[in-house]
Amino acid sequence: MSVLRQLKPKIYSVGAIDWDRRLFDELIPLPDGTSYNAYLVQGREKTALIDTVDPTMTNILIKNLNQLDIKEIDYVIANHAEQDHSGSLPEILDIYPNARVVCTPKCKGMLMDLLLIPEDKFITMDDGDTLPLGEKTLEFIHAPWVHWPETMLTYLREDRILFSCDFFGSHLAISDLFVNDEPTVYEAAKRYYAEIMMPFRTVIKKNMEKIKDFEIEMIAPSHGPVYKKPDFILNAYSEWISDNVKNEVVLPYISMHDSTKKMIDYFVCALIERGITVKQFNLSKTDIGKLAIALVDAATIVVGSPTVLVGPHPNVVYAVYLANALRPKLKFASIIGSYGWGSKMVEQLVGMISNLKVEILEPVVIKGFPKEEDFQALDILADKIVKKHKECNIVKGEE
Repeated sequence: MSVLRQLKPKIYSVGAIDWDRRLFDELIPLPDGTSYNAYLVQGREKTALIDTVDPTMTNILIKNLNQLDIKEIDYVIANHAEQDHSGSLPEILDIYPNARVVCTPKCKGMLMDLLLIPEDKFITMDDGDTLPLGEKTLEFIHAPWVHWPETMLTYLREDRILFSCDFFGSHLAISDLFVNDEPTVYEAAKRYYAEIMMPFRTVIKKNMEKIKDFEIEMIAPSHGPVYKKPDFILNAYSEWISDNVKNEVVLPYISMHDSTKKMIDYFVCALIERGITVKQFNLSKTDIGKLAIALVDAATIVVGSPTVLVGPHPNVVYAVYLANALRPKLKFASIIGSYGWGSKMVEQLVGMISNLKVEILEPVVIKGFPKEEDFQALDILADKIVKKHKECNIVKGEE
């Protein structure tokens, strides 16, 4: 969908809203669609287009530029090489042959590889370099691993706008240019952080430090609405990237013949009775993005699985692989489940979480349907989790 809108005088949103897209990278669920934000900045002397759009939406970007009667673009700022931002570059350079692509040196190589753009089309920028447009000045901030190695941010000095690319983004298709419904945007931004940014939590801390002294009146990301109150998203990120965890247990599970489900039901009640918040996910039904969101803050993950050919259920393997890849700030992990004739499930699952700096609490894996002694073992595990949370000051001790 094409909607041309103005952020400030001579600064326009010229990207596209994709209401119908439901999967990103053939992997990430998009329950609320997304947008591909591109921005046009008109200086007194030069015009810059900041990012382009997904190739499926190139016609919308071109329509918006035509609506503004843009005859010349001097610079196309490529903050990030991934194709949902850069995919329209070849067509834009055909229409505006005098334009030069402005990016980091690493991004230059990636765009030449991904889109076959000729080398003489590029101008590379070092960290802190500026580009004058005439009464408007762009400053470039290298921000590697947010979330690719070549990423940069663009700061418009005179208008105090940070064009943050994927940083602070949200996969959200809405008609609002600016954030109005904060709870909805918060949920979408947290999902985006969990699925895309969380593996780079440590380096994001460094990049947050790099922008803390900039006067920022507006943050314009490449996905989702624009923040006119930057503290809203800056404070959220500060919380998400901190080392603080909450008194929460995330419990992804699968059950085939109800043995594991019976254990899950009992265990969830045991945790709730002990004052712990539980986030339970049936992996045969859940949106995997919801699981990722839950992992942002939780202190503990407990994986529930039956045994399939001596190992964990394939859906559990996928969820554990995802958790390991996302590198959440979990402190503890355990496993509960069942088997019929033999199991190496615990060894296999523990071997899959090498990225997680967690203490493994004694698993409860039983043969057949749970018996009284098995429920007692689950109580012991619940008590252990409470004790560990208290030791980490996640839960206050007894008065």
